[in-house]
Amino acid sequence: MTSLSPADADRLRLAFQRCRDMEGTLNEQLRAYADASRKVFPAYGEAADRLVARLNGNGGGETAPLPGDAMPPFMLPDESGSLVALPALLEQGPVAVMFFRGHWCPYCRLNVRAVVQAQERIKAMGAQVVAIMPETQEYTRQVKADSGAPFPILTDLDNGYALSLNLAIWLGAEIQSLLSYQDMAKFHGNDGWMLPIPAVFVVGRDGLVKARFVDPDFRKRMEIDDLIEALERASQEN
Repeated sequence: MTSLSPADADRLRLAFQRCRDMEGTLNEQLRAYADASRKVFPAYGEAADRLVARLNGNGGGETAPLPGDAMPPFMLPDESGSLVALPALLEQGPVAVMFFRGHWCPYCRLNVRAVVQAQERIKAMGAQVVAIMPETQEYTRQVKADSGAPFPILTDLDNGYALSLNLAIWLGAEIQSLLSYQDMAKFHGNDGWMLPIPAVFVVGRDGLVKARFVDPDFRKRMEIDDLIEALERASQEN
Protein backbone atom coordinates (compact mmCIF):
# COMPACT_ATOMS: atom_id res chain seq x y z
CA MET A 1 0.00 0.00 0.00
CA THR A 2 1.58 3.27 -1.07
CA SER A 3 -1.02 5.78 0.03
CA LEU A 4 -4.18 6.14 2.06
CA SER A 5 -7.59 5.03 0.74
CA PRO A 6 -10.61 7.30 1.40
CA ALA A 7 -12.12 4.62 3.68
CA ASP A 8 -8.92 4.42 5.75
CA ALA A 9 -8.70 8.22 5.85
CA ASP A 10 -12.18 8.18 7.43
CA ARG A 11 -11.05 5.56 9.95
CA LEU A 12 -8.07 7.76 10.88
CA ARG A 13 -10.34 10.79 11.30
CA LEU A 14 -12.57 8.84 13.69
CA ALA A 15 -9.52 7.55 15.58
CA PHE A 16 -8.25 11.12 15.88
CA GLN A 17 -11.59 12.32 17.31
CA ARG A 18 -11.62 9.44 19.82
CA CYS A 19 -8.08 10.23 21.00
CA ARG A 20 -8.77 13.97 21.11
CA ASP A 21 -11.79 13.44 23.38
CA MET A 22 -10.26 10.81 25.67
CA GLU A 23 -9.22 11.57 29.23
CA GLY A 24 -5.48 11.47 29.82
CA THR A 25 -2.25 13.34 29.32
CA LEU A 26 -1.12 14.64 25.94
CA ASN A 27 1.32 11.76 25.48
CA GLU A 28 -1.37 9.21 26.36
CA GLN A 29 -3.54 10.71 23.62
CA LEU A 30 -0.60 10.68 21.19
CA ARG A 31 0.22 7.04 21.96
CA ALA A 32 -3.42 6.05 21.51
CA TYR A 33 -3.50 7.77 18.12
CA ALA A 34 -0.16 6.21 17.09
CA ASP A 35 -1.53 2.74 17.96
CA ALA A 36 -4.81 3.34 16.09
CA SER A 37 -2.97 4.80 13.11
CA ARG A 38 -0.63 1.80 12.93
CA LYS A 39 -3.64 -0.55 12.68
CA VAL A 40 -5.21 1.48 9.87
CA PHE A 41 -2.06 2.45 7.96
CA PRO A 42 0.72 0.03 9.03
CA ALA A 43 3.02 0.98 6.13
CA TYR A 44 3.24 4.55 7.43
CA GLY A 45 3.88 3.46 11.02
CA GLU A 46 6.75 1.24 9.88
CA ALA A 47 8.18 3.95 7.62
CA ALA A 48 7.98 6.45 10.50
CA ASP A 49 9.89 3.98 12.71
CA ARG A 50 12.63 3.78 10.05
CA LEU A 51 12.73 7.59 9.70
CA VAL A 52 13.05 8.02 13.47
CA ALA A 53 15.82 5.39 13.61
CA ARG A 54 17.67 7.23 10.80
CA LEU A 55 17.34 10.59 12.56
CA ASN A 56 18.42 9.16 15.91
CA GLY A 57 21.40 7.52 14.20
CA ASN A 58 22.37 10.93 12.79
CA GLY A 59 21.93 12.67 16.17
CA GLY A 60 18.77 14.44 14.98
CA GLY A 61 18.17 17.65 16.91
CA GLU A 62 21.01 17.07 19.36
CA THR A 63 22.85 20.22 18.35
CA ALA A 64 19.78 22.46 18.70
CA PRO A 65 20.12 25.05 21.51
CA LEU A 66 20.60 23.52 24.96
CA PRO A 67 19.64 24.87 28.39
CA GLY A 68 22.04 27.72 29.14
CA ASP A 69 22.53 28.59 25.45
CA ALA A 70 21.30 31.86 23.99
CA MET A 71 18.20 31.28 21.86
CA PRO A 72 18.87 32.69 18.38
CA PRO A 73 16.37 35.50 17.75
CA PHE A 74 13.76 35.31 15.01
CA MET A 75 11.46 37.69 13.19
CA LEU A 76 8.72 35.77 11.37
CA PRO A 77 5.24 36.61 10.03
CA ASP A 78 2.19 35.49 11.99
CA GLU A 79 -1.05 34.20 10.48
CA SER A 80 -2.16 37.75 9.64
CA GLY A 81 1.19 38.79 8.12
CA SER A 82 2.44 40.86 11.09
CA LEU A 83 6.09 40.31 11.96
CA VAL A 84 6.73 38.80 15.39
CA ALA A 85 10.20 39.06 16.95
CA LEU A 86 11.48 36.97 19.84
CA PRO A 87 13.20 39.88 21.67
CA ALA A 88 9.91 41.83 21.74
CA LEU A 89 8.06 38.83 23.18
CA LEU A 90 10.72 38.32 25.87
CA GLU A 91 10.26 41.89 27.10
CA GLN A 92 6.89 40.71 28.48
CA GLY A 93 8.08 37.46 30.09
CA PRO A 94 9.35 33.96 29.32
CA VAL A 95 8.33 32.37 26.02
CA ALA A 96 7.78 28.76 24.94
CA VAL A 97 8.97 28.58 21.32
CA MET A 98 7.22 25.52 19.84
CA PHE A 99 7.92 23.91 16.45
CA PHE A 100 5.13 21.97 14.72
CA ARG A 101 5.10 19.99 11.47
CA GLY A 102 1.90 21.47 10.07
CA HIS A 103 -1.89 21.70 10.06
CA TRP A 104 -2.16 18.24 8.42
CA CYS A 105 -0.31 16.45 11.25
CA PRO A 106 -2.72 14.87 13.79
CA TYR A 107 -0.01 14.75 16.47
CA CYS A 108 0.53 18.50 16.06
CA ARG A 109 -3.21 19.16 16.24
CA LEU A 110 -3.45 17.19 19.52
CA ASN A 111 -0.39 19.06 20.81
CA VAL A 112 -1.72 22.51 19.89
CA ARG A 113 -5.09 21.69 21.45
CA ALA A 114 -3.44 20.64 24.74
CA VAL A 115 -1.42 23.88 24.83
CA VAL A 116 -4.57 25.92 24.14
CA GLN A 117 -6.29 24.17 27.06
CA ALA A 118 -3.37 25.16 29.34
CA GLN A 119 -3.37 28.76 28.14
CA GLU A 120 -4.96 30.26 31.26
CA ARG A 121 -2.29 28.70 33.48
CA ILE A 122 0.45 29.94 31.14
CA LYS A 123 -0.97 33.45 30.98
CA ALA A 124 -1.42 33.64 34.76
CA MET A 125 2.34 33.35 35.29
CA GLY A 126 3.10 36.05 32.72
CA ALA A 127 4.45 33.61 30.14
CA GLN A 128 3.64 33.23 26.44
CA VAL A 129 3.63 30.61 23.71
CA VAL A 130 4.58 31.07 20.09
CA ALA A 131 4.10 28.31 17.50
CA ILE A 132 6.29 27.97 14.38
CA MET A 133 5.40 25.93 11.28
CA PRO A 134 6.89 25.69 7.76
CA GLU A 135 3.49 26.36 6.17
CA THR A 136 2.19 29.44 4.38
CA GLN A 137 -0.23 31.79 6.15
CA GLU A 138 -3.26 30.21 4.51
CA TYR A 139 -2.58 27.12 6.66
CA THR A 140 -1.36 28.84 9.84
CA ARG A 141 -4.65 30.77 9.76
CA GLN A 142 -6.45 27.43 9.46
CA VAL A 143 -4.64 26.04 12.54
CA LYS A 144 -5.50 29.20 14.47
CA ALA A 145 -9.17 29.01 13.48
CA ASP A 146 -9.50 25.25 14.12
CA SER A 147 -7.73 25.29 17.50
CA GLY A 148 -8.84 28.68 18.81
CA ALA A 149 -5.17 29.30 19.66
CA PRO A 150 -4.78 32.70 21.35
CA PHE A 151 -1.04 32.69 20.61
CA PRO A 152 0.70 33.62 17.34
CA ILE A 153 1.33 30.88 14.75
CA LEU A 154 4.32 31.88 12.66
CA THR A 155 5.39 30.86 9.16
CA ASP A 156 9.00 29.67 8.86
CA LEU A 157 9.09 29.57 5.08
CA ASP A 158 11.61 27.07 3.67
CA ASN A 159 12.39 26.12 7.30
CA GLY A 160 14.96 28.92 7.45
CA TYR A 161 14.80 29.36 11.23
CA ALA A 162 14.50 25.60 11.89
CA LEU A 163 17.59 25.05 9.71
CA SER A 164 19.53 27.62 11.75
CA LEU A 165 18.73 25.57 14.89
CA ASN A 166 19.61 22.23 13.21
CA LEU A 167 15.99 21.09 13.51
CA ALA A 168 15.02 20.78 9.84
CA ILE A 169 14.97 17.28 8.35
CA TRP A 170 14.32 15.80 4.92
CA LEU A 171 11.52 13.25 5.11
CA GLY A 172 12.96 10.90 2.51
CA ALA A 173 11.45 9.18 -0.52
CA GLU A 174 9.60 6.44 1.39
CA ILE A 175 7.59 8.87 3.55
CA GLN A 176 7.03 11.13 0.54
CA SER A 177 5.30 8.34 -1.37
CA LEU A 178 3.18 7.35 1.66
CA LEU A 179 2.14 10.97 2.27
CA SER A 180 1.53 11.69 -1.41
CA TYR A 181 -2.17 12.33 -0.61
CA GLN A 182 -1.02 15.47 1.27
CA ASP A 183 -0.20 18.44 -0.97
CA MET A 184 3.01 19.43 0.82
CA ALA A 185 4.23 21.61 -2.04
CA LYS A 186 1.07 23.70 -1.69
CA PHE A 187 1.27 23.79 2.13
CA HIS A 188 4.93 24.89 2.10
CA GLY A 189 5.18 26.91 -1.10
CA ASN A 190 8.02 24.55 -2.17
CA ASP A 191 8.51 20.88 -2.95
CA GLY A 192 11.49 20.24 -0.68
CA TRP A 193 9.70 17.84 1.70
CA MET A 194 11.52 19.35 4.68
CA LEU A 195 9.94 19.49 8.12
CA PRO A 196 11.12 20.62 11.53
CA ILE A 197 11.63 18.08 14.29
CA PRO A 198 8.83 19.03 16.71
CA ALA A 199 10.51 20.84 19.58
CA VAL A 200 9.95 23.18 22.51
CA PHE A 201 12.39 25.76 23.85
CA VAL A 202 11.46 27.59 27.04
CA VAL A 203 13.32 30.90 26.84
CA GLY A 204 13.79 33.22 29.83
CA ARG A 205 13.60 37.00 29.65
CA ASP A 206 17.40 37.02 29.52
CA GLY A 207 17.19 35.23 26.14
CA LEU A 208 18.69 31.99 27.48
CA VAL A 209 17.14 28.56 27.00
CA LYS A 210 15.85 27.29 30.36
CA ALA A 211 14.43 23.96 29.19
CA ARG A 212 13.96 22.14 25.92
CA PHE A 213 12.26 19.11 24.42
CA VAL A 214 13.59 17.77 21.12
CA ASP A 215 12.68 14.26 19.97
CA PRO A 216 13.04 13.04 16.37
CA ASP A 217 9.99 10.84 17.04
CA PHE A 218 7.19 13.24 16.07
CA ARG A 219 4.73 10.99 17.93
CA LYS A 220 6.17 12.16 21.29
CA ARG A 221 5.85 15.71 22.63
CA MET A 222 6.71 17.71 25.73
CA GLU A 223 4.13 16.92 28.38
CA ILE A 224 1.96 19.90 29.31
CA ASP A 225 2.81 19.66 33.03
CA ASP A 226 6.53 19.76 32.12
CA LEU A 227 5.93 22.81 29.91
CA ILE A 228 4.05 24.60 32.70
CA GLU A 229 6.75 23.73 35.24
CA ALA A 230 9.54 25.00 32.98
CA LEU A 231 7.68 28.26 32.28
CA GLU A 232 7.00 28.69 35.99
CA ARG A 233 10.69 28.26 36.85
CA ALA A 234 11.62 30.73 34.08
CA SER A 235 9.09 33.30 35.28
CA GLN A 236 10.41 33.06 38.87
CA GLU A 237 13.97 33.71 37.66
CA ASN A 238 13.06 37.07 36.22
